[in-house]
Amino acid sequence: MRRAVCPGSYDPIHNGHLEVIARATKLFDEVIVAVSTNYAKKYRFSEEERLEIASETLGSLAGVSVVPMGHGLLANFCRDHGASTIVKGLRSVQDYQYELPMAVMNRQLAGVETVFLAAENSYTHLSSSLIKEVASLGGDITDFVPRAVLKRLG
Repeated sequence: MRRAVCPGSYDPIHNGHLEVIARATKLFDEVIVAVSTNYAKKYRFSEEERLEIASETLGSLAGVSVVPMGHGLLANFCRDHGASTIVKGLRSVQDYQYELPMAVMNRQLAGVETVFLAAENSYTHLSSSLIKEVASLGGDITDFVPRAVLKRLG
């Protein structure tokens, strides 16, 4: 069984994330959406809420599970969950430059490969930070997030 991990803080999960996760299900038998917490970030949603939103949103996708990543290295999480691949969406060259060193480190630490999926053009401008900012200023985010997010931010 080919198992991959799609890690992220998902604060909030948006349509760009969903598109990458859905494409990953076509490449792998199982996709684990690992909801992480970066303690340097300020979150709008708690880890419990992010897990709930992701589970509600992704519940209809076959082969997808949503779990907390917990503490520690992503490489160890992958090894502990029997995943040989990390899937990351790339919106730009800057994303690639940020993600590449981590991909190499994960391969060296645990033999975990990283697959980069180019974001769909209609989602390259999306980021969770931008969505939160637009929503906080009264902007319409309907086209960018799933209903589970919209009902909590809208």
